[in-house]
Amino acid sequence: MLFIIDTKDLSVRVEHYGDDSDSVLEAELKPDRKPADGVRRRREEKSDTKPDSSKDTDKTSAKVTARVSQKVESVKILNLEMHEDSYNFSFRLTMGVRSQGLYNLDFHNCHNQKPGMLSPYSLHVEITERNLNGFLSASQIPLPRLYISMAVIFFSAAVIWTYTLLKHRHSVFKIHWLMAALAYTKAISLLFHSINYHFINSEGHPIEGWAVMYYITHLLKGALLFITLALIGTGFAFVKYILSDKEKKIFMIVIPLQVLANVAYIIIEETEEGASEYALWRDILFLVDLICCGAVLFPVVWSIRHLQEASNTDGKAAMNLEKLKLFRHYYVMIVCYIYFTRIIAILLRVTVPFQWQWCQEFLVEISTLIFFVLTGFKFRPASNNPYLQLPQDEEDQEMDEVVTESGALEGVHKVKKTSNGRERQREATL
Repeated sequence: MLFIIDTKDLSVRVEHYGDDSDSVLEAELKPDRKPADGVRRRREEKSDTKPDSSKDTDKTSAKVTARVSQKVESVKILNLEMHEDSYNFSFRLTMGVRSQGLYNLDFHNCHNQKPGMLSPYSLHVEITERNLNGFLSASQIPLPRLYISMAVIFFSAAVIWTYTLLKHRHSVFKIHWLMAALAYTKAISLLFHSINYHFINSEGHPIEGWAVMYYITHLLKGALLFITLALIGTGFAFVKYILSDKEKKIFMIVIPLQVLANVAYIIIEETEEGASEYALWRDILFLVDLICCGAVLFPVVWSIRHLQEASNTDGKAAMNLEKLKLFRHYYVMIVCYIYFTRIIAILLRVTVPFQWQWCQEFLVEISTLIFFVLTGFKFRPASNNPYLQLPQDEEDQEMDEVVTESGALEGVHKVKKTSNGRERQREATL
């Protein structure tokens, strides 16, 4: 649909393109400047009898506008009002069943087509978009229910993880509690996101307090996510307890970039797509997010190399090979998580119909949930984790004491615990 604004004739011509539409356009039509013959005759008679009736003449010749509601293809010319140096017109468009879809509002200044000539202008647009059940678009209507449902699921997973940590508290590291904090923060962030969308749907605009709470928890969740991924990738507490200098540099890069990414996300959420800075911050968010995702892969690769070298040098080859297998799985998990949430989700959004675009958010949240569950399962406390248990072969379980051939030690036996917890005795060499 094309609106051609003519400032000289004070009119707006409506051009409709495409198939027959069932949409209805309600607007103020352009008035007819020429009075009817009967009106002209009565004006002449009044001018003969009352020569000072200029006020009546002005009333008779005043513009008579009509606001009509017709199908789009039936409306041709709308009225353009002029107030000092500004022009104004309004319309209401009601979409039918056959006309539903995604619509863009574009403005083009035809006076800037001539080379070397610029015609500056100021444009002010007020748009109210509403569906039958609220102000959200068709692709966003399921989002409040989706976010609140995922918040309950993430909170339940966090409670189960906390119960597991308390049950095996003697084998719990600090990073396990950091993983629990991440799960709770994710659940709270989804809760505030759902509340924010609920008020947008009912009020037409976000409530500032709920929006701020969502942005704060979203920032904390993003920072905790990449810090936790990087710490697990370095093998901190699982393989070693000290970070190397190059691993510390990863954190010095990832944390500031995550702050920048969250600032870009907040600006995008609070900025209209037509604003000049929207595209800039959207590109910054995409680039910074990919850099952070790539940065957390480096510690995993370094841990894999370290375990490969250690399995060939020390005497605990079986244990290191199990950990090597674990970190290889973790590397594949991170790659799949990045692939599904950053690439597949975007492709899904541009390929599905407009009313199914919420499936992108569904894919992101389900992928995140699966990634959290698998990570927790792989790196659960050591007493409950076959990958991180101490080796059970006899050579590693024997005592390091040297039993000498001495009369004082005659009859002394060495006690050894097997992997199933039962005790057996081995006679010492006499």
